[in-house]
Amino acid sequence: MTVSADTSSLRSLLAEYAELERQMADPALHSDLVNARKIGRRHAELSPIAKTVEELETVRADLAAARELAEEDASFAEEARTLAARADELDAKLFELLLPRDQHDSADMLMEIKSGEGGEESALFAGDLLRMYLRYAERHGWRAEVLDSTESDLGGYKDATVAIKTKGAQIDGVWARLKFEGGVHRVQRVPVTESQGRIHTSAAGVLVYPDLDDAVDAAEIPEKDLRVDVYRSSGKGGQSVNTTDSAVRITHLPTGIVVSCQNERSQLQNKTRAMQVLRARLAAAAEEEAAKQAADARRSQVRTVDRSERVRTYNFPENRISDHRVGYKAHNLDAVLDGDLDGVLDALAEADRAERLAAHADG
Repeated sequence: MTVSADTSSLRSLLAEYAELERQMADPALHSDLVNARKIGRRHAELSPIAKTVEELETVRADLAAARELAEEDASFAEEARTLAARADELDAKLFELLLPRDQHDSADMLMEIKSGEGGEESALFAGDLLRMYLRYAERHGWRAEVLDSTESDLGGYKDATVAIKTKGAQIDGVWARLKFEGGVHRVQRVPVTESQGRIHTSAAGVLVYPDLDDAVDAAEIPEKDLRVDVYRSSGKGGQSVNTTDSAVRITHLPTGIVVSCQNERSQLQNKTRAMQVLRARLAAAAEEEAAKQAADARRSQVRTVDRSERVRTYNFPENRISDHRVGYKAHNLDAVLDGDLDGVLDALAEADRAERLAAHADG
């Protein structure tokens, strides 16, 4: 694609970007934090496109001048070749920026980690995964908050729900980086409960949802579809850690989805948080159903709607991490569990990028 072609879609995006710039310069916008955040995210999404177009137009103008001067003075020929190569690079960059992408890439994330088969060992591994993601968020300057959790007797987690948010508008938010983490994560190691030193295999599940400000408005969920239960917050082994009934469990009756929150101080705060998770889960379920029914829906090889898929193995004896979707292997499991996930996440992002480019070429 070229800027000179000036397609209507590109013109529309540039016009939208200009309007967003105007709105962001208006002090009144910042009195509405939700709208300001939404506009900031969209501005961050379009900014690379606008800047690439601007640079490409400048390079093309310089290239035309260099070629004209080269007719008079051969010393400008090398500059013309350099500018032509740069124009090709920017053309390719703009082409990729304009490819269809995940509409939620700038969104924050809600993540659920659940222990699976393997009893206490699975719960301990779920705890390892929780710490891994919390450390990764810390490394990137994100805010991570555990909304709800149930600890096991040995200090692991039977389940945990986490909200992860960026501190500002970004084209690639938490969702863009961690959306491929959903699925079954398998661990191979000698459990602390194993007296014979034998290696066991167990697993934990990770569910991910984009945390959307406008996902499914609470007003759109009829009260008759909800059952709200309150109870006392509990800690490890079911021990009560709160003397009031502040924990909240919400059941969405039509779908059977159950969410709970107990980590806030008040019942109202816990209900608000639980509704946040419920809205995200309902929105994700609706999108997945639409993807299944759409005949032309692109089924990603990296991230499918099958949440029972085994996506990764963590092998402790060999200090190895393996992602089965893209064939990634590395012997730095200790670093990964300490939050150094960029290697495997880069491999997943690159596989998705290659798939999108191939899908466009085939289309």
